[in-house]
This record gives sequence, C-alpha cells and structure tokens, in this order.
Amino acid sequence: MPVDFNPNSSFYVNPAYIQHYLLQPQMFMDTEPLQDTFERSVKIKNHGDTSLYGGIKISQKYFGTISKTGEKAVLYTIKNRNGASVDLSTFGATITSVKIPDKDGNIKDVTQGYNNVGPYEKSPIGHAGSTIGPYANKIENGKFFLNGKEYTLECNKDNGTTHSHGGTQGFDTKNWKARILADGVEFTYEKKDMENGYPGNLKAKVTYKFDNDNNLRIIYSAKSDKDTILNMTNHTYFNLDGAENSKENSVLEHIVTLPNSSKYTVNNSKAVPTGEIKETKDTPFDFSSPKKIADDIDKDFEQLKIGSGFDQNYCIDNYDGKKMINIAKVKSEKTGIVLNVSTNLPGFQFYSANHLGKSAQPNGKSGSRYEKRSAFCIEPQFYPNAINTESFKEKGILKKGEEYNREIKYSFSVEE
Repeated sequence: MPVDFNPNSSFYVNPAYIQHYLLQPQMFMDTEPLQDTFERSVKIKNHGDTSLYGGIKISQKYFGTISKTGEKAVLYTIKNRNGASVDLSTFGATITSVKIPDKDGNIKDVTQGYNNVGPYEKSPIGHAGSTIGPYANKIENGKFFLNGKEYTLECNKDNGTTHSHGGTQGFDTKNWKARILADGVEFTYEKKDMENGYPGNLKAKVTYKFDNDNNLRIIYSAKSDKDTILNMTNHTYFNLDGAENSKENSVLEHIVTLPNSSKYTVNNSKAVPTGEIKETKDTPFDFSSPKKIADDIDKDFEQLKIGSGFDQNYCIDNYDGKKMINIAKVKSEKTGIVLNVSTNLPGFQFYSANHLGKSAQPNGKSGSRYEKRSAFCIEPQFYPNAINTESFKEKGILKKGEEYNREIKYSFSVEE
C-alpha cells in the first residue's frame, strides 16, 4: 500500500528542537504484505550539526502476523550515512539486528535474532533483543509489598518459585505502537491496572535513537496513575565476531572490561540476590582490567556455579541516578568491533548466555541455533529483587504522577 510521503523527500530540522514526525503502524495494518512503504531522510540545515543526524534514513516493512492476536508486526530500520543500521520490531519493542562495519569495512550483524516475528512469539527463549518489563530480572516468590499491600505475580522461573523478566506476558510479548522521529523510533505501550499482577495504568515509552557515530541510545520513560514498580531494560545478545558465530563457546574470546563496577550482589541458589554485596577484587567477577571471558568463566567459584557461568548483577560505582556512567567495554579481536555501554541505572547484569542451546529454540537469522555461550548480554537495571531487599536502597518504585526516566547507550567503534 503506498503511503502519502515522497520517498525521496528530506526533512530539515533544528538540532535544538528535533521535530517529531508521527506515524502509527496501525495505519498500514489492513493490507498484507507490508513492504518497504517509505524511506525518510534527515538533514540538518545551517545549524552546524551535520555530523550527528545528517543522512539518517528510516524505513519500515512487514515483519509477520502475530498468531495470538492477528496483529501485524512492523520492522523499522534506522540506517546512518556510514552504512550502519539498527532493526527494530514493534513486537516487544525489540532490537532484531545491529549492523556495524568491522575493521576491514565489512558490515557485520552483531546481534542474535530472527527473520520474522514468529520465533519471537512462539519460542521466546532468552528474550532476544526485547524490551524487558515491567520489572526486569527476578522477584523472589513472585511477591512484593508496596504501601503496605502485598502483590502477587506469576512465578515463571525456578520451578514456579520466582517471577522473572515480567513473566510470560511481559513487555517483550506485546505489540507496541510506534511513531517515527527525525532520528529514531518511539514505541509506546499502555499497561492496564493489575495486568500481569502489577498495579497502575502505566504508559510506557521506549525510544531508540541511532546516529552517524554509531551510538544507539535507548531512552525509557513512563507514568502511572498508581504507585507501582518498574525496572525496564534491554536483553540484546551480542556477538561482536558476527551473530552467525552461533556455536557453543563462540563468544569466549571476547575481551571484557567493566571499569566502574568494584562490587557485585551475592546470589542464593536460585540466582536471587541475598542482599549481601561483595568486592569483585580477587574473584572471577573482577573485570577492572581487560580479560577474555574464557579466562575465568569455568573457575571453581560458587557464584559462577549458580549461574553456570557469568550471570551476575554488578553494582555501578559513583551512581547518582542522573549522570551516564561507562559500565562496559567489550572487544572482538577478530573483527575489531568494540561495544561500549553506559547508563544512569544503578546496576547491570553481565550474562554469558549460559542457558542458550535448548532444543525448543528455533534457528536464528543465519539458519543455525544459537548455542550455549554464543553471545553476551549487558543489561542495565535496578538490582534484582530490590523491592524485597532492605539493603538495596534503589527499589525501582515509580510514584503516582512522577515520570520514570532512564537510559542505556550502546556505542560501537573499531579498534585494530
């Protein structure tokens, strides 16, 4: 179906006020298939900022029909003038690919994912690339108290004893509304009061912005009409050698530095924090200096055994809830691709994909199944189970009428 936009048109915007151009994917849902319906180019004119946004192009196409609802998923592509791009699906407000030039100038897709919405809906193993919420990571026994009232959530993990990543009907299973911005895509979802056990009618927003310096910003905002808990993150699986490297242990040669995390939260046998915080020094969790994932992943250390490898929440040094702090640098010597991660959240999960490789997993984009330790995740977050843990000061509580504002930035570059 043609759209009433000139595919060759350019939009001239002032960087001090980026105009939001609206486009609801529902406008195109009554025809199938939804092919590339338009392409928008962005130019910054006469304002001295041609480097950041000039040449950004955004396109969309049909990504498949969601079997449970009959809705159509839409895939958006943000492409910069260097040939790098990010693909984003309305289903789960999900990153389905990030394509970055390597040290030889070849474009590499560095994220695991699938070619259509079907595998995301039918076999959502690992929450690949999705927006996680309402509350990321684990809540022990699926219960929490807020304002003196107890709330009970679905226990979908650890043989029905913990609530994890928002449950089986979390944000990663919803088809979000979308609109095109000058430099990105904004996704919105309205959660009803007590949906999936969480109080409050919540208006959640996730905005992805991608620039010519290969910075991908993920901006989270939300408001609720009741006090509630909220802890949104992104669950992208990265392999900087290229996502086609799907074999077991294929990520272990990546070099990791976690420069601002001198402490970690100690887990119980279900990988739920006990409330104790320990120093990373003299443990396998110490990445203050660069080292390969392989160096310590199989060390004889109780916390590693609980996670079957790296699967730990790190505490961010000098966190204040406002400034963006660099929390991770990961490099592939093979491609030269480097990922830097920064956030204004208090912690992050470093996960070495120890539980991939299940028989129920569908094949990925390259045609093969993603196996154990074929990727890594950096998931900024409030500490797991913080709402039930007295020693954790930041609880992830969103008060009625207040606005939730947090951010994650994935920055890609190349080093020889």
